[in-house]
Amino acid sequence: MPQTSYAVIGANWGDEGKGLAVDALAYRLMTEGKRVTVVRSNGGAQAGHGVQRPDGGRHVFHHIGSGTFAGAETHLSQFFIAHPMMLQQELADLALLGATPLGITIDPRAAVTTPWDMAINQAIESQRDAGRHGSCGLGIGETIERQEKGPALCAEDLWSDDLRQRLEQIRDTWVPKRLAALGLDVQASPLRDVLTGKADLIAPYLRNCAEFTAKVSLRPDTELEDCEVVVFEGAQGLQLDMAWGVFPHVTRSHTGIRNMLTIAEEAQIREIKAIYMTRAYATRHGAGPLPYEMPGPDGVGKIDWADIVDLTNAQNTWQGVIREAPLDLSLLRDTITRDLGLAKGAPVKVKAGLGLTCLDQLRGAATVYLDGVARSVTAEDLPDVIADFVGLPINLISKGPTRSSAAIALNEASIPGENPGQGGKNS
Repeated sequence: MPQTSYAVIGANWGDEGKGLAVDALAYRLMTEGKRVTVVRSNGGAQAGHGVQRPDGGRHVFHHIGSGTFAGAETHLSQFFIAHPMMLQQELADLALLGATPLGITIDPRAAVTTPWDMAINQAIESQRDAGRHGSCGLGIGETIERQEKGPALCAEDLWSDDLRQRLEQIRDTWVPKRLAALGLDVQASPLRDVLTGKADLIAPYLRNCAEFTAKVSLRPDTELEDCEVVVFEGAQGLQLDMAWGVFPHVTRSHTGIRNMLTIAEEAQIREIKAIYMTRAYATRHGAGPLPYEMPGPDGVGKIDWADIVDLTNAQNTWQGVIREAPLDLSLLRDTITRDLGLAKGAPVKVKAGLGLTCLDQLRGAATVYLDGVARSVTAEDLPDVIADFVGLPINLISKGPTRSSAAIALNEASIPGENPGQGGKNS
């Protein structure tokens, strides 16, 4: 039984370096002789966690845990949204890098995305035009909408004999009902053949599901108690949490400690050591507020004191160009404090620290905002400034794109008690 687990949580709008952190943490634990299972605790294939190996190989993880290069197994929890149409391609991409996941399991309750969820998502987001919500276009929100109000499709259903009938029900009953509720002009949509059922998507989707079930095994979250070490991998960031983010620019999941606490309690895990991740600056990919953003001539927020290299967040139809801004340390502190507040009184104890990435991209100094006041801080002093202001120690520092450039402090003394805001120096 894993008495202690670890967690990597994005503290901003995603893209904080969670993939690098999970890879570095899993590698560290594996070198200590531990068997590691990375647990995807929210979101789905819309996550894009980039991991670059020290030898130069690079992959953006969507379905599979970011500890794969380090040799970790993957478990997709009850809160994960499976996407059979995407898994096979990711496995093929990893195979080209000589990487084969040691094991992939999924909780039977996990939701499953269908091609019609994707089509509705893309059609309505296109219709919004300038008023887009910032969706990735992969149908995540529409999957949750269907799970809550229409015919559900769960992971265990992919192994059932009546899968085709379930899919026909979604296509023939749910899709027309949902389109009517959205007021979508189907005939004007480039996806009308999919939305009207004219295009036959059931046959290829059944093949996707067969490929999925050939590579993934069912495993309830409760059985994580058999794992030696669990590393929870959060997706997106706390500012995109559906309970706390700025609606409608949110994701339909809980992006922080909440789901992890539920899973840990089911698996009888007693403690979570959480690392809240941030870059040395703030980014946002997609629509929505970004404090202290200073748009350039193209209307996109830019900072001029960092040489930013971001291979994961390429410009795309759905989210546009990644935006940049200085860190708002007051927002960072308050957001983490609020998330940790969910653990008060919980049977699972939570200890927390910070992870700071992209320090190597700073040109001498960074600008941060403390209670609304701008301050210039050298790259050398930035970790201590953030740790002191937020009230948590730095447990991970990265000065490059790979695990070899990440320093991790996992010793008990480096991780404070449950209550943030009591001060903490860089470890």
